[in-house]
Amino acid sequence: MSDIDSLANRLIPHYSHFDVGNRLLFTGHSHQAWPDVAREGQTEYFDICARDVDNKWEAAAQKTEILRGYLREYYDDPGGFYCREQNTHVLLVSWLSSLDLKNKPKIISTDGEFHSMYRQLRRLEEEGIQVERVPTTPDESFAERIIAEMDAQTSAVMLSRVYFESSLVNQHLTEIAEAARHKNIPVLIDDYHGTNVYPLSIREAGLEDCFLLIGGYKYLQWGESNCFLRFPKNCIYRPVITGWFASFSTLDKPRTGAAVHYDHSDQRFASATYDPSSQFRAAKVVAFFREQRLTPSVLRDQYVEQVKLLKEHFLALELNPDTIQLTHTLDIEKHNGGFLSLTSPYARTIRADLLERGIYTDARSNVIRFGPAPYTTTQQITQVMQELKISTNKL
Repeated sequence: MSDIDSLANRLIPHYSHFDVGNRLLFTGHSHQAWPDVAREGQTEYFDICARDVDNKWEAAAQKTEILRGYLREYYDDPGGFYCREQNTHVLLVSWLSSLDLKNKPKIISTDGEFHSMYRQLRRLEEEGIQVERVPTTPDESFAERIIAEMDAQTSAVMLSRVYFESSLVNQHLTEIAEAARHKNIPVLIDDYHGTNVYPLSIREAGLEDCFLLIGGYKYLQWGESNCFLRFPKNCIYRPVITGWFASFSTLDKPRTGAAVHYDHSDQRFASATYDPSSQFRAAKVVAFFREQRLTPSVLRDQYVEQVKLLKEHFLALELNPDTIQLTHTLDIEKHNGGFLSLTSPYARTIRADLLERGIYTDARSNVIRFGPAPYTTTQQITQVMQELKISTNKL
Protein backbone atom coordinates (compact mmCIF):
# COMPACT_ATOMS: atom_id res chain seq x y z
CA MET A 1 0.00 0.00 0.00
CA SER A 2 1.35 3.45 -0.95
CA ASP A 3 1.84 6.21 1.60
CA ILE A 4 -1.02 8.05 -0.12
CA ASP A 5 -3.43 5.17 0.44
CA SER A 6 -2.20 4.49 3.96
CA LEU A 7 -3.40 7.91 5.09
CA ALA A 8 -6.42 8.12 2.76
CA ASN A 9 -7.83 4.74 3.81
CA ARG A 10 -7.42 5.65 7.47
CA LEU A 11 -9.39 8.86 6.93
CA ILE A 12 -12.16 7.69 4.58
CA PRO A 13 -14.39 6.09 7.29
CA HIS A 14 -14.51 9.45 9.09
CA TYR A 15 -16.13 11.15 6.05
CA SER A 16 -19.13 8.84 5.68
CA HIS A 17 -21.68 11.63 5.15
CA PHE A 18 -19.74 12.96 2.16
CA ASP A 19 -19.09 9.37 1.00
CA VAL A 20 -15.58 10.31 -0.11
CA GLY A 21 -14.52 6.71 -0.72
CA ASN A 22 -17.08 6.21 -3.49
CA ARG A 23 -17.03 9.59 -5.22
CA LEU A 24 -14.53 11.41 -7.42
CA LEU A 25 -14.32 14.69 -5.51
CA PHE A 26 -11.51 16.72 -7.03
CA THR A 27 -12.45 20.22 -5.92
CA GLY A 28 -10.25 19.97 -2.83
CA HIS A 29 -8.75 23.37 -3.61
CA SER A 30 -12.25 24.90 -3.55
CA HIS A 31 -14.29 22.86 -1.10
CA GLN A 32 -13.08 19.78 0.73
CA ALA A 33 -15.42 17.32 2.39
CA TRP A 34 -16.09 17.76 6.09
CA PRO A 35 -15.40 14.95 8.54
CA ASP A 36 -18.45 13.51 10.28
CA VAL A 37 -17.58 15.31 13.51
CA ALA A 38 -18.39 18.62 11.79
CA ARG A 39 -22.06 17.63 11.96
CA GLU A 40 -21.72 17.22 15.70
CA GLY A 41 -20.48 20.80 15.88
CA GLN A 42 -23.60 22.05 14.12
CA THR A 43 -25.92 20.29 16.55
CA GLU A 44 -23.78 21.34 19.51
CA TYR A 45 -24.36 24.96 18.53
CA PHE A 46 -28.13 24.48 18.38
CA ASP A 47 -28.18 22.84 21.79
CA ILE A 48 -26.09 25.64 23.34
CA CYS A 49 -28.36 28.29 21.82
CA ALA A 50 -31.40 26.53 23.24
CA ARG A 51 -29.82 26.22 26.66
CA ASP A 52 -27.95 29.51 27.03
CA VAL A 53 -29.97 31.79 24.74
CA ASP A 54 -28.11 35.13 24.60
CA ASN A 55 -25.30 33.81 26.77
CA LYS A 56 -24.18 31.60 23.88
CA TRP A 57 -21.60 34.21 22.82
CA GLU A 58 -19.10 33.17 25.46
CA ALA A 59 -19.07 29.64 24.09
CA ALA A 60 -18.81 31.01 20.55
CA ALA A 61 -15.78 33.09 21.50
CA GLN A 62 -14.12 30.01 22.96
CA LYS A 63 -14.57 28.15 19.67
CA THR A 64 -13.06 31.05 17.73
CA GLU A 65 -10.04 30.95 20.04
CA ILE A 66 -9.56 27.29 19.14
CA LEU A 67 -9.35 28.28 15.47
CA ARG A 68 -6.95 31.12 16.22
CA GLY A 69 -4.77 28.73 18.19
CA TYR A 70 -4.63 26.32 15.27
CA LEU A 71 -3.57 29.09 12.89
CA ARG A 72 -0.95 30.52 15.23
CA GLU A 73 0.52 27.03 15.57
CA TYR A 74 0.40 26.35 11.83
CA TYR A 75 2.12 29.63 10.97
CA ASP A 76 4.60 29.47 13.88
CA ASP A 77 3.14 32.81 14.89
CA PRO A 78 2.48 33.08 18.63
CA GLY A 79 2.56 36.87 18.47
CA GLY A 80 0.04 37.45 15.69
CA PHE A 81 -3.52 38.71 15.94
CA TYR A 82 -6.23 36.87 13.97
CA CYS A 83 -9.50 38.64 13.18
CA ARG A 84 -12.42 36.34 12.31
CA GLU A 85 -15.03 37.17 9.67
CA GLN A 86 -17.54 35.43 7.42
CA ASN A 87 -15.36 35.78 4.30
CA THR A 88 -12.06 37.24 3.24
CA HIS A 89 -13.74 40.02 1.28
CA VAL A 90 -15.15 41.60 4.45
CA LEU A 91 -11.64 41.59 5.90
CA LEU A 92 -10.11 42.84 2.67
CA VAL A 93 -12.46 45.83 2.52
CA SER A 94 -11.91 46.69 6.17
CA TRP A 95 -8.15 46.55 5.67
CA LEU A 96 -8.28 48.63 2.49
CA SER A 97 -10.28 51.27 4.33
CA SER A 98 -7.31 51.68 6.71
CA LEU A 99 -4.99 52.85 3.96
CA ASP A 100 -4.21 56.46 3.11
CA LEU A 101 -5.41 56.13 -0.46
CA LYS A 102 -6.05 59.87 -0.73
CA ASN A 103 -2.38 60.76 -0.37
CA LYS A 104 -0.94 57.46 -1.59
CA PRO A 105 -3.28 56.41 -4.38
CA LYS A 106 -1.22 53.49 -5.71
CA ILE A 107 -1.57 49.77 -4.99
CA ILE A 108 0.79 47.12 -6.34
CA SER A 109 -0.74 43.73 -7.11
CA THR A 110 -0.32 40.94 -9.69
CA ASP A 111 -2.16 39.45 -12.62
CA GLY A 112 -2.68 36.20 -10.69
CA GLU A 113 -5.06 37.23 -7.91
CA PHE A 114 -8.37 35.64 -7.01
CA HIS A 115 -11.65 37.31 -7.99
CA SER A 116 -12.41 38.95 -4.65
CA MET A 117 -9.17 40.93 -4.61
CA TYR A 118 -9.09 41.51 -8.37
CA ARG A 119 -12.69 42.75 -8.54
CA GLN A 120 -12.37 45.11 -5.58
CA LEU A 121 -9.12 46.60 -6.86
CA ARG A 122 -10.60 46.95 -10.34
CA ARG A 123 -13.55 48.89 -8.91
CA LEU A 124 -11.22 51.16 -6.93
CA GLU A 125 -9.28 51.69 -10.13
CA GLU A 126 -12.46 52.99 -11.75
CA GLU A 127 -12.61 55.56 -8.95
CA GLY A 128 -9.10 56.85 -9.61
CA ILE A 129 -6.88 54.52 -7.56
CA GLN A 130 -3.75 53.49 -9.47
CA VAL A 131 -3.42 49.70 -9.51
CA GLU A 132 -0.23 48.23 -10.94
CA ARG A 133 -0.71 44.54 -11.78
CA VAL A 134 2.72 43.01 -12.16
CA PRO A 135 2.77 39.81 -14.28
CA THR A 136 3.72 36.75 -12.23
CA THR A 137 5.88 35.47 -15.09
CA PRO A 138 8.74 35.26 -15.70
CA ASP A 139 9.27 34.16 -12.12
CA GLU A 140 13.01 34.87 -12.08
CA SER A 141 12.45 38.61 -12.25
CA PHE A 142 9.14 38.77 -10.36
CA ALA A 143 10.44 40.19 -7.08
CA GLU A 144 12.61 42.69 -8.92
CA ARG A 145 9.63 43.95 -10.91
CA ILE A 146 7.40 44.22 -7.81
CA ILE A 147 10.08 46.12 -5.91
CA ALA A 148 10.69 48.45 -8.84
CA GLU A 149 7.06 49.62 -8.59
CA MET A 150 7.40 50.68 -4.95
CA ASP A 151 7.49 54.45 -4.50
CA ALA A 152 6.29 57.25 -2.23
CA GLN A 153 2.80 57.04 -3.74
CA THR A 154 2.35 53.35 -2.84
CA SER A 155 -0.19 52.49 -0.13
CA ALA A 156 0.19 48.71 -0.25
CA VAL A 157 1.46 45.58 -1.94
CA MET A 158 -1.23 42.90 -2.31
CA LEU A 159 -0.43 39.45 -3.67
CA SER A 160 -0.90 35.70 -3.23
CA ARG A 161 1.36 33.00 -1.82
CA VAL A 162 -0.18 30.31 -4.06
CA TYR A 163 -1.80 31.45 -7.30
CA PHE A 164 -5.36 30.20 -7.62
CA GLU A 165 -5.17 29.32 -11.34
CA SER A 166 -1.68 27.90 -11.83
CA SER A 167 -1.06 26.44 -8.33
CA LEU A 168 2.40 28.00 -8.48
CA VAL A 169 3.93 29.08 -5.18
CA ASN A 170 5.24 32.62 -4.82
CA GLN A 171 8.79 32.06 -3.54
CA HIS A 172 9.67 35.76 -3.22
CA LEU A 173 7.59 36.99 -0.29
CA THR A 174 10.52 37.44 2.11
CA GLU A 175 12.42 39.56 -0.38
CA ILE A 176 9.36 41.62 -1.28
CA ALA A 177 8.39 42.14 2.36
CA GLU A 178 11.89 43.31 3.24
CA ALA A 179 11.92 45.87 0.44
CA ALA A 180 8.45 47.10 1.38
CA ARG A 181 9.47 47.39 5.03
CA HIS A 182 12.28 49.79 4.14
CA LYS A 183 9.74 52.00 2.35
CA ASN A 184 7.10 51.68 5.08
CA ILE A 185 4.66 49.97 2.70
CA PRO A 186 2.33 47.30 4.16
CA VAL A 187 2.13 43.89 2.47
CA LEU A 188 -1.11 41.87 2.33
CA ILE A 189 -0.73 38.20 1.39
CA ASP A 190 -3.69 36.13 0.21
CA ASP A 191 -2.97 32.65 1.61
CA TYR A 192 -6.29 30.96 0.90
CA HIS A 193 -4.49 28.32 -1.18
CA GLY A 194 -1.48 28.03 1.11
CA THR A 195 -2.93 27.22 4.53
CA ASN A 196 -2.65 23.49 5.35
CA VAL A 197 -0.92 22.86 2.02
CA TYR A 198 2.49 24.53 2.00
CA PRO A 199 3.89 25.12 5.52
CA LEU A 200 4.98 28.64 6.39
CA SER A 201 6.80 29.90 9.47
CA ILE A 202 6.01 33.60 9.62
CA ARG A 203 8.95 34.12 11.97
CA GLU A 204 11.50 32.28 9.81
CA ALA A 205 10.23 33.96 6.63
CA GLY A 206 10.51 37.42 8.17
CA LEU A 207 6.84 38.22 7.62
CA GLU A 208 5.94 39.28 11.17
CA ASP A 209 4.82 42.73 10.02
CA CYS A 210 2.74 41.40 7.10
CA PHE A 211 -1.01 40.82 6.85
CA LEU A 212 -2.41 37.43 5.74
CA LEU A 213 -5.87 36.54 4.46
CA ILE A 214 -6.83 33.00 5.46
CA GLY A 215 -9.93 31.01 4.54
CA GLY A 216 -11.39 27.87 6.09
CA TYR A 217 -13.50 26.78 3.11
CA LYS A 218 -10.77 24.85 1.31
CA TYR A 219 -7.90 22.87 2.81
CA LEU A 220 -8.83 23.49 6.44
CA GLN A 221 -12.18 21.67 6.01
CA TRP A 222 -13.83 24.25 8.28
CA GLY A 223 -16.51 25.18 5.75
CA GLU A 224 -17.96 28.62 5.12
CA SER A 225 -17.77 31.65 7.43
CA ASN A 226 -14.39 30.83 8.95
CA CYS A 227 -12.02 33.40 7.49
CA PHE A 228 -9.26 35.35 9.21
CA LEU A 229 -7.02 38.34 8.73
CA ARG A 230 -3.67 37.82 10.42
CA PHE A 231 -2.01 41.08 11.47
CA PRO A 232 0.88 42.11 13.74
CA LYS A 233 0.17 42.90 17.38
CA ASN A 234 1.68 46.37 17.07
CA CYS A 235 -0.85 47.29 14.38
CA ILE A 236 -2.63 50.59 15.02
CA TYR A 237 -4.68 50.77 11.82
CA ARG A 238 -8.07 52.49 12.12
CA PRO A 239 -10.28 51.01 9.38
CA VAL A 240 -13.01 53.34 8.13
CA ILE A 241 -15.23 50.32 7.48
CA THR A 242 -15.67 49.18 11.06
CA GLY A 243 -18.24 47.35 13.15
CA TRP A 244 -19.04 47.44 16.84
CA PHE A 245 -17.33 44.10 17.42
CA ALA A 246 -14.05 46.01 17.06
CA SER A 247 -14.60 47.81 20.37
CA PHE A 248 -16.31 45.64 22.97
CA SER A 249 -14.50 47.48 25.78
CA THR A 250 -16.46 50.69 25.10
CA LEU A 251 -19.98 49.30 24.71
CA ASP A 252 -21.08 50.17 28.23
CA LYS A 253 -19.43 53.59 28.30
CA PRO A 254 -21.25 56.88 27.54
CA ARG A 255 -20.99 58.12 23.99
CA THR A 256 -18.79 61.17 23.56
CA GLY A 257 -17.30 63.19 20.74
CA ALA A 258 -13.99 61.35 21.08
CA ALA A 259 -12.35 59.58 18.18
CA VAL A 260 -13.71 56.14 17.33
CA HIS A 261 -12.02 53.61 19.58
CA TYR A 262 -10.48 50.27 18.55
CA ASP A 263 -9.67 47.55 21.07
CA HIS A 264 -6.07 46.38 20.96
CA SER A 265 -7.12 42.82 20.18
CA ASP A 266 -7.82 40.29 17.44
CA GLN A 267 -11.04 42.20 16.71
CA ARG A 268 -9.54 45.37 15.19
CA PHE A 269 -10.92 44.65 11.68
CA ALA A 270 -14.17 43.01 12.83
CA SER A 271 -17.67 43.86 11.65
CA ALA A 272 -20.71 42.92 13.73
CA THR A 273 -23.13 40.12 14.66
CA TYR A 274 -22.53 36.83 12.86
CA ASP A 275 -23.64 33.18 12.89
CA PRO A 276 -21.26 31.31 15.24
CA SER A 277 -22.39 27.83 14.14
CA SER A 278 -19.50 27.71 11.69
CA GLN A 279 -16.99 28.04 14.53
CA PHE A 280 -18.55 25.11 16.41
CA ARG A 281 -18.26 23.02 13.25
CA ALA A 282 -14.67 24.10 12.63
CA ALA A 283 -13.56 23.52 16.22
CA LYS A 284 -14.62 19.89 15.87
CA VAL A 285 -12.56 19.63 12.71
CA VAL A 286 -9.51 21.09 14.46
CA ALA A 287 -9.79 18.43 17.17
CA PHE A 288 -10.21 15.76 14.49
CA PHE A 289 -7.09 16.87 12.60
CA ARG A 290 -5.09 16.70 15.82
CA GLU A 291 -6.47 13.27 16.72
CA GLN A 292 -5.53 12.01 13.25
CA ARG A 293 -2.06 13.56 13.51
CA LEU A 294 -2.58 15.64 10.37
CA THR A 295 0.43 17.85 10.98
CA PRO A 296 1.67 20.43 8.45
CA SER A 297 4.39 18.04 7.26
CA VAL A 298 1.99 15.09 6.92
CA LEU A 299 -0.46 17.19 4.92
CA ARG A 300 2.28 18.61 2.73
CA ASP A 301 3.69 15.17 1.93
CA GLN A 302 0.22 13.88 1.03
CA TYR A 303 -0.53 16.76 -1.36
CA VAL A 304 2.89 16.56 -3.00
CA GLU A 305 2.58 12.84 -3.68
CA GLN A 306 -1.02 13.12 -4.86
CA VAL A 307 -0.34 15.98 -7.28
CA LYS A 308 2.81 14.24 -8.54
CA LEU A 309 0.70 11.16 -9.28
CA LEU A 310 -1.95 13.24 -11.03
CA LYS A 311 0.76 14.79 -13.18
CA GLU A 312 2.34 11.41 -13.92
CA HIS A 313 -0.97 9.90 -15.03
CA PHE A 314 -1.82 12.98 -17.09
CA LEU A 315 1.47 12.82 -18.98
CA ALA A 316 0.96 9.09 -19.58
CA LEU A 317 -2.28 9.87 -21.42
CA GLU A 318 -0.25 11.63 -24.15
CA LEU A 319 -3.11 13.96 -24.99
CA ASN A 320 -2.89 16.52 -27.77
CA PRO A 321 -1.26 19.64 -26.23
CA ASP A 322 -3.49 21.81 -28.42
CA THR A 323 -6.41 20.29 -26.53
CA ILE A 324 -5.00 20.24 -23.01
CA GLN A 325 -1.60 20.57 -21.36
CA LEU A 326 0.11 21.25 -18.05
CA THR A 327 -0.19 24.88 -16.98
CA HIS A 328 3.44 24.70 -15.84
CA THR A 329 6.20 22.08 -15.80
CA LEU A 330 8.06 23.16 -12.67
CA ASP A 331 8.89 20.77 -9.83
CA ILE A 332 5.77 19.90 -7.84
CA GLU A 333 7.43 19.64 -4.45
CA LYS A 334 9.03 23.07 -4.50
CA HIS A 335 6.83 25.12 -6.78
CA ASN A 336 3.27 23.72 -6.61
CA GLY A 337 0.39 24.07 -4.18
CA GLY A 338 -2.34 21.51 -3.56
CA PHE A 339 -3.83 20.99 -7.01
CA LEU A 340 -2.86 20.15 -10.58
CA SER A 341 -3.56 22.94 -13.05
CA LEU A 342 -4.21 22.11 -16.71
CA THR A 343 -4.70 24.62 -19.51
CA SER A 344 -7.20 24.01 -22.29
CA PRO A 345 -9.35 26.14 -24.59
CA TYR A 346 -12.07 23.62 -23.72
CA ALA A 347 -11.62 23.77 -19.94
CA ARG A 348 -15.22 24.60 -19.12
CA THR A 349 -16.58 22.05 -21.61
CA ILE A 350 -14.42 19.34 -20.09
CA ARG A 351 -15.46 20.31 -16.59
CA ALA A 352 -19.16 20.18 -17.54
CA ASP A 353 -18.74 16.77 -19.19
CA LEU A 354 -17.00 15.36 -16.12
CA LEU A 355 -19.71 16.74 -13.84
CA GLU A 356 -22.40 15.01 -15.90
CA ARG A 357 -20.70 11.76 -14.86
CA GLY A 358 -20.59 12.81 -11.20
CA ILE A 359 -16.94 13.89 -11.22
CA TYR A 360 -16.22 17.14 -9.40
CA THR A 361 -13.51 19.44 -10.75
CA ASP A 362 -13.68 23.11 -11.60
CA ALA A 363 -12.63 25.47 -14.35
CA ARG A 364 -11.54 29.10 -14.41
CA SER A 365 -11.34 30.61 -17.88
CA ASN A 366 -9.01 28.28 -19.83
CA VAL A 367 -7.75 26.42 -16.74
CA ILE A 368 -9.21 23.22 -15.29
CA ARG A 369 -8.05 22.25 -11.81
CA PHE A 370 -7.85 18.84 -10.14
CA GLY A 371 -7.60 19.17 -6.37
CA PRO A 372 -7.20 16.06 -4.22
CA ALA A 373 -7.68 15.96 -0.44
CA PRO A 374 -5.98 13.91 2.28
CA TYR A 375 -8.67 11.21 1.88
CA THR A 376 -8.15 10.85 -1.92
CA THR A 377 -6.75 7.44 -2.94
CA THR A 378 -4.37 6.43 -5.73
CA GLN A 379 -7.20 4.50 -7.38
CA GLN A 380 -9.34 7.63 -7.48
CA ILE A 381 -6.44 9.61 -8.96
CA THR A 382 -5.97 6.98 -11.66
CA GLN A 383 -9.69 6.88 -12.39
CA VAL A 384 -10.15 10.64 -12.68
CA MET A 385 -7.35 10.88 -15.24
CA GLN A 386 -8.96 8.10 -17.28
CA GLU A 387 -12.22 9.98 -17.12
CA LEU A 388 -10.41 13.09 -18.32
CA LYS A 389 -9.22 11.16 -21.36
CA ILE A 390 -12.80 10.15 -22.14
CA SER A 391 -13.90 13.79 -21.97
CA THR A 392 -11.10 15.03 -24.23
CA ASN A 393 -11.82 12.29 -26.77
CA LYS A 394 -15.29 13.78 -27.19
CA LEU A 395 -13.92 17.13 -28.34
